[in-house]
This record gives sequence, structure tokens and C-alpha cells, in this order.
Amino acid sequence: MSPLSGFLAVIVFFTAILVAYLTKQFQNENLNNSSSNQMKNTNKKVKTIEKEKVVAETLNGRFAMLGLIAAVGAYLTTGQIIPGFV
Repeated sequence: MSPLSGFLAVIVFFTAILVAYLTKQFQNENLNNSSSNQMKNTNKKVKTIEKEKVVAETLNGRFAMLGLIAAVGAYLTTGQIIPGFV
């Protein structure tokens, strides 16, 4: 195994661990908020942002940053944004 393929294997491993952790965190936050988020202000015309949407946008931003780091890493190691794709 070449050093580059070993390095990429380590990066893939850490990415998988990070995705699993963030997914578990997202599920835990949704469980905590679903039990405490009751319909309190049903008659008022106040727009509120649900906690699930905030958590989803935060997770989406984290995955976007992870994808950007992966694209920069692929470009630095191979010279291509998508390695193997012409």
C-alpha cells in the first residue's frame, strides 16, 4: 500500500466516524426537542423557527464544510476535483 492510499484510507475512516457522530447527535437533539416541543401558541400569528429546522440547517452546513474540505484535499493530492473523472 502506498503512503497516499494509506493517507486517503485514514481520511475516509475519520470522515465515516464524523458522519456517524453527527448523525447520532442529530437524532438525539430531535428526540429531546420532540418531547418538549408542544403546540403552545396555536392561536397567535407569530412565525417561529422549529428546532428541527435549526438542527437540520446546522447539520447541512457541517456536511457542506466537510465536502469543501474533501474537495480541497482531493485537489491538493491528485490535482483534480473528482479524482479519476476527466
